[in-house]
Amino acid sequence: MTLTGNWSYPTAMKFGPGRITELPEACAQAGIKKPLLVTDKGLAGLPVTAQTLDILEAAGLGRAMFSEVDPNPNEKNLDAGVAAYKAGGHDGVIAFGGGSGLDLGKMVAFMAGQTRPVWDFEDVGDWWTRADADAIAPIVAVPTTAGTGSEVGRASVITNSETHVKKIIFHPKVLPAVVICDPELTVGMPKFITAGTGLDAFAHCVEAFSSPHYHPMSQGIALEGMRLVIDNLPRAYTNGTDIEARANMMSAAAMGATAFQKGLGAIHAMSHPIGAVFNTHHGTTNAVCMPAVLELNAPEIKDRFDLAASYLGIEGGFDGFRRFVQGFNDSLGIPRTLNELGVTEDRLEDMVAMALEDPSCGGNPVPLTTDNLRALFKAAL
Repeated sequence: MTLTGNWSYPTAMKFGPGRITELPEACAQAGIKKPLLVTDKGLAGLPVTAQTLDILEAAGLGRAMFSEVDPNPNEKNLDAGVAAYKAGGHDGVIAFGGGSGLDLGKMVAFMAGQTRPVWDFEDVGDWWTRADADAIAPIVAVPTTAGTGSEVGRASVITNSETHVKKIIFHPKVLPAVVICDPELTVGMPKFITAGTGLDAFAHCVEAFSSPHYHPMSQGIALEGMRLVIDNLPRAYTNGTDIEARANMMSAAAMGATAFQKGLGAIHAMSHPIGAVFNTHHGTTNAVCMPAVLELNAPEIKDRFDLAASYLGIEGGFDGFRRFVQGFNDSLGIPRTLNELGVTEDRLEDMVAMALEDPSCGGNPVPLTTDNLRALFKAAL
């Protein structure tokens, strides 16, 4: 089976090993002549980024880069990125990296032409209609991890540096015009990042599959996404150069983010405030929270996971799936408790309050309350 494909769902995607060389063509397709590459601090000095800048420069597109992006990007990073975009006279953004680089890059393209503060475009009701859609710059996305799926998302997660609350900023035109998914870019990921990002994709699929909302297309995508993670994440974790496993994980990441149009739930409602307050790795945090959330949601999701478990090659229906999740985490070196990630109980009530306000709450099959969220946090601690 070939690992290369040109897809048009949910946006134009160039998938396959070595396709980073097609970045100039992707820029042309998006109408970008003077791009700003936005990435995070950790990637800025790595060979994969230098290679990408070389490709741009050789095509006459310059090698402009903005990399002052924190692991949990905030509005200060965004303001600095917009300033760099305007100062350089750029006409589009290449969002490059994992979730932080992709999310911040998309927001630079979004906010460069807006006059209102970013918080005015939070994913609440129809707030997105406040934006000047014609002022949104074109975006090409290039993921270098296989987890968040932000390359196919219409939103970004930005942390308010004053309140330490993560906000989801949404607009349909934030969906990148072109995506290059080159699994060779993920080969250099260390094992703990491979595990954490891969389990982020798994969490997206599990929560989308659990969501009570009606969206059969997303349901099918979520199920196959879970299978790809189960079959390929251990291989990529054990052998980082296994390009087939890396490719399948990159597909699973995009599938998870496509599927969660159906909704997320308590896993993300918990991990967003935890990450904002304690600066934990998002995907790893999701993995630690998942067993407790499965326990809470069991009455509502048991029947559908009884069916899914068979397809996933897991014996014992939902109970077998729940046992599998903990064993899967253990096999990938994931801590069993939030305490091991540095999370402490002294901020418990703050995190409960933030979780209640998180849009992810709405996709949980069991309605989230102060009491059951408090119990979830304590169970995961």
